[in-house]
Amino acid sequence: MKAGLSILLLLATASAIAQKKQIDISSAIGNYEGSLSAMYTYAWRLGAKKKFEFGIGARFTSYVGQNQYYITAPAKLTSGSTGPLVIFKENIAANIDTFLIQSPQVNALNAAIHLGYQINSRLAIGFNIDAIGLSIGTEKSGSYINGVFGQQERAKPTLFNLLLISDNDLGTLNSELFLKYQWKETWGVKGGLQFLFTEYTTHTNVQQVPEPNNRFRDKSLLFAFGVYKNL
Repeated sequence: MKAGLSILLLLATASAIAQKKQIDISSAIGNYEGSLSAMYTYAWRLGAKKKFEFGIGARFTSYVGQNQYYITAPAKLTSGSTGPLVIFKENIAANIDTFLIQSPQVNALNAAIHLGYQINSRLAIGFNIDAIGLSIGTEKSGSYINGVFGQQERAKPTLFNLLLISDNDLGTLNSELFLKYQWKETWGVKGGLQFLFTEYTTHTNVQQVPEPNNRFRDKSLLFAFGVYKNL
């Protein structure tokens, strides 16, 4: 009996929380690189005035670039550790090699997390970040660079994406910090910054020092803009 009442209470509480469904399309540009993304978000509006938002969703991101330098990816090489404090550690330059790809192109489908705050009836700020998913893309030929030496190698986008902490992350992950303006009842525009990790895995462990490695990452800071529709 008590269990049944508890379930009914939880359902009643959930139904009382304002909910919102939204779809948005964004493009982002940087230095010889850019992305196009589409995201569906299901969010709950929380607080006494329903100004805070927490949501989950799915996002597809397609990235293209030209002459992009991918660097050693694993945190145990870039920072010398893999703990939660890796975000505060400086990179170890001697452990980082480079993989140059002339025309990288990565497509990623990820589950995402959304946080937001409604400033007024028209303005809102928010942040979202990919959490887990998969990436695909055509195989590319690139130049592995170690000092003045280089060699050609083939690579494909890292298949599995997973949000961890900083360089502990795996694969291709998209995140946005944005400001939204609702200019019609259901339509609006958004703009802000996009921080996009893309990652390639080479066929062989081209890096051998300080240990074998075949994962290389590009960290892109892009200017993003787009439109959204409340469903």
